[in-house]
Amino acid sequence: MVTFAEEYRELFEAILSIDGMEQCGDFFEDLLTPNEAESMLQRVRAAKLLLAGKTYEQITAETGISSATLSRVSRCVHYGKGYRSVLSNKEN
Repeated sequence: MVTFAEEYRELFEAILSIDGMEQCGDFFEDLLTPNEAESMLQRVRAAKLLLAGKTYEQITAETGISSATLSRVSRCVHYGKGYRSVLSNKEN
């Protein structure tokens, strides 16, 4: 069975090769539609707010994220590995 990381290897390698914030912005601007970028931004903001102890009501008001998407982000924050491991090392 192919793992998630193996399936997305080319994408992950491209992201890991990014050199700095400007190149990162340029890459993601080319890679994503504005709506896709906004969705990713909302999810990261929501995850940071969940980690900071904010309520669902506060998060939806602040980010405009849907309750269904917030529920998924919350599950990933609490039971996944990615958000917590990446965002816990960053300032909220």
